[in-house]
Amino acid sequence: MSAHNPTVDQSYKLPSVLRGSSPESGLAQFFREAWKYPVLKPEEEYTLAVRYTEDGDIDAAHKLVTSHLRLVAKIAMGYRGYGLPVSDLISEGNIGLMKAVKKFDPYMGFRLSTYAMWWIKASITEYVLKSWSLVKMGTVAAQKKLFFSLRKHKARLGITGNGELLPEQATELARDLKISEHDIINMSRRLGTRDLSLNAPLSNSEDGVTEFQDTLIDEGASPEEFTAKSQEKSMHQKMISTALKTLDERELHIFTERRLKEDPVTLEELGASYGISRERVRQLEVRAFEKVQKAVIAAKETSDGTGWDKNA
Repeated sequence: MSAHNPTVDQSYKLPSVLRGSSPESGLAQFFREAWKYPVLKPEEEYTLAVRYTEDGDIDAAHKLVTSHLRLVAKIAMGYRGYGLPVSDLISEGNIGLMKAVKKFDPYMGFRLSTYAMWWIKASITEYVLKSWSLVKMGTVAAQKKLFFSLRKHKARLGITGNGELLPEQATELARDLKISEHDIINMSRRLGTRDLSLNAPLSNSEDGVTEFQDTLIDEGASPEEFTAKSQEKSMHQKMISTALKTLDERELHIFTERRLKEDPVTLEELGASYGISRERVRQLEVRAFEKVQKAVIAAKETSDGTGWDKNA
């Protein structure tokens, strides 16, 4: 069997929904044209598939594709509840159909429609997942399955609207779908909201158009506050660094281990290290702290608020 199939792409003369017409006219045109093509008999389909597989006959492939356009339309209509244009869903389904024709093996003994159905669904579902949110929904099969099955299960249980799930609703859905309540709640929230462009217009008035980004408030510090805090932190670090230089080696070590570490060393451990009592270590720690404190206060008194010595 030959394996020199040419690439099956949109060079086929398919209905105009694939060629950039408006969504409404393109969709209507697609349905009108798709139903003009007859459904192939098994022996006709087999002959055409062999011609394409063995000889790379593009005309044969074209007939295989066009005879299954109504299958694409039927599958695509089942995904209308996700807020995407049906024309786009059909376009993606057609891409899946063309991939199926390219990979179809007529010698396996089953019909093209059975094989193509999975390619069409895969192409449409991937498009829905990518289009639904800029943030990736998830790549594992369980997450994809949940995305498409949750809406159906909510409808079966009479859960309407896109509001927050009640605890008992989340529990029942989790039990039915055998998925954690956490995943159920998160996916329900994703299904209830769509990503909104920062430039999406919210209102139009004499003052101009109000965009979504105009309503966003930054709860963090302003650039001025951030700069001031950064300068203050830098100044304090400089003061402490200078103050530590007033300590001798033992005082510096004890002060560092007791006051500057997240996990302070015990007085007993330091006492054993220096061969002195626990109380003596405590006295040295207090003396070192007082030295550092005195040096920092003196530095603040001579500072102009920017960390620079007024007398320098």
